[in-house]
Amino acid sequence: MQLRYNYRVYPDAAQRHALSRAFGCARVVWNDCLRARVNAHAAGLPYVTSASLSKELIPEAKRSEGRAWLADVSAVVLQQSLRDLDAAFKNFFDSLKGNRKGRRFGPPRFKSKKDRRQCIRLNTNAFTLRDGGRVYVAKVGDLKVRWSRPLPAAPTSLTIIKDAAGRYFASFVVATRADVLPQLDAEVGIDLGLTVFAVLSDGTKISSPRFLRRAEKKLKRLQRDLSRKVKGSNNRAKARIKVARQHAKVADRRRDWHHKTSTRIIRDNQAVYVEDLAVHALGRTRLAKSVHDAGWGAFVNMLEYKAAQHGRHFGTIGRFEPTSQVCSTCGHRDGPKPLNIREWTCAACGAVHDRDENAAINTLAAGRADRLNALWSAGKTKARALARRDEAGSRGRQGERHVNGFIAGL
Repeated sequence: MQLRYNYRVYPDAAQRHALSRAFGCARVVWNDCLRARVNAHAAGLPYVTSASLSKELIPEAKRSEGRAWLADVSAVVLQQSLRDLDAAFKNFFDSLKGNRKGRRFGPPRFKSKKDRRQCIRLNTNAFTLRDGGRVYVAKVGDLKVRWSRPLPAAPTSLTIIKDAAGRYFASFVVATRADVLPQLDAEVGIDLGLTVFAVLSDGTKISSPRFLRRAEKKLKRLQRDLSRKVKGSNNRAKARIKVARQHAKVADRRRDWHHKTSTRIIRDNQAVYVEDLAVHALGRTRLAKSVHDAGWGAFVNMLEYKAAQHGRHFGTIGRFEPTSQVCSTCGHRDGPKPLNIREWTCAACGAVHDRDENAAINTLAAGRADRLNALWSAGKTKARALARRDEAGSRGRQGERHVNGFIAGL
């Protein structure tokens, strides 16, 4: 499997200037190629191929008077920018055809030098790892890297990134083998929330750190200072950097906490099940700030790739599964409940439930049912991909009882 390893980079003044020139040239190639395809589509002409763009808008552009400065950067930077544009178009077309899962991709957009994130991508022909711990980048020089951990293998590509706070990072893509952890009997269902970040089916509650809420007082002061500066002035640029650095600190703290929490959950459980939340839709409600501060999407993605890396099972259940309405003791569906009700009593068996813990237990049961139904469906149809519970023709706790009865009869 391929993983990314990010490290902080400290270029000197000359190297920062060279990187800025490389960012600009890559952006110009992207915009020129995108404009050629947009104009061809508007004129009713066939789709412009990458081969023709690579020939007309890179080598010939270098020989023209208006684009002669493209020769000041490595040719790999320009070619990789065109390949990134091809990947963006492929994602867009696959999304239109339904070949790509998840939220729909829009068409590629033009880039601006005012974008908060600038980057270039390089293959092994344009960078080299030096013995002294530095990274040589073609037509930039030897970059000083802070190696927080060693690379497990030789990298296949490198991305140099400059964020909104003015920090530089080197992102290496490395092909690694799975680090399979010892087998465990424990399985866990997770119910994500805002008041409590996560409740596990074993009763563990993980408090929400609320990094953005804790930093709001300082951010409010910095953003107020920024709004008072004259647009276009140097003082406004300095104030913008201060705001960006504070936001970067919040994001770094949240990411570090997500990594530590997800690693602990994957290490302690053989299987992890979560609900497929519509984070993008929830981010447009009145709870948007709290939803983005929690970072559910990033946390679930970490659980998924770490489970694959360490030989664990990761599963999701449908977002319309009534985990908060069903009694985890007897299976009686007690109906929807407002969010202010955090504890309720089952009308059928009289069991008293904590809302979030009951939902986590039901998530675990639904995830197990999905997995068992998938295994049964794959065994019957000899399918390579495991079918979900709804594809196998059973839903809810009834599907779980159906599969358990089928296995018991074997």
